[in-house]
Amino acid sequence: MLKAFIGFDPPETVAFYVLAHSILRRSSIPVSITPLMRSQLQGLYTRARGPTESTEFSLTRFLVPALSGYSGWSLFMDCDMLCRADIAELARETQRHPDKAVLVCQHHYVPKTQRKFLGHVQTRYERKNWSSVMLFNNAACGALTPEYVNAASGLDLHRFKWTTDERIGALPLTWNWLVGEYPYDPEAKIAHFTLGGPYFDDYRHCDYAEEWFAELSDMQYVEKRAP
Repeated sequence: MLKAFIGFDPPETVAFYVLAHSILRRSSIPVSITPLMRSQLQGLYTRARGPTESTEFSLTRFLVPALSGYSGWSLFMDCDMLCRADIAELARETQRHPDKAVLVCQHHYVPKTQRKFLGHVQTRYERKNWSSVMLFNNAACGALTPEYVNAASGLDLHRFKWTTDERIGALPLTWNWLVGEYPYDPEAKIAHFTLGGPYFDDYRHCDYAEEWFAELSDMQYVEKRAP
């Protein structure tokens, strides 16, 4: 079974459910999906939300190894995504990289905008968006204790200063395709609405928006039966 954690942020509640639905209906393996909700981490996560944290899960994502008991592999995903492929394909990447502590899509880009959804500042930093999809080899992530996650700077966490470069494995970029930053690709396996999802008015016509709304409709479908 693949253990998946999806970041949960109240303004993007619908995004969580659509992403979860898109994963489950395409998966050929059992998947357990846990919403990573700040309200459920009291006592474990104690730091105040910083001014550059655009979501409630900006830093709580790094608690996934602790929440997994530092055992097995776990997947973390931002909620503003649409899964377009069988997540089993992504899970198989762990077999190819058993010696790595974490597997990520290693983006090399400079954001095109100064602002993103809901007017949040588009923070620029090295290794931006590497942490939006992470496959954690939990036993190799012992440095990510709750104490460290609560004390470390956000930049150190997102730039993977808690491990070594040699232990960061690379995933194909199609598993975290940045909508609005990269051109449309019909082969994208996970569309990441990093600037803002189609559930926000300003992004209703972005790439993959029609697919996202179709997923929403499919999730809400109730079969009409004859009386």
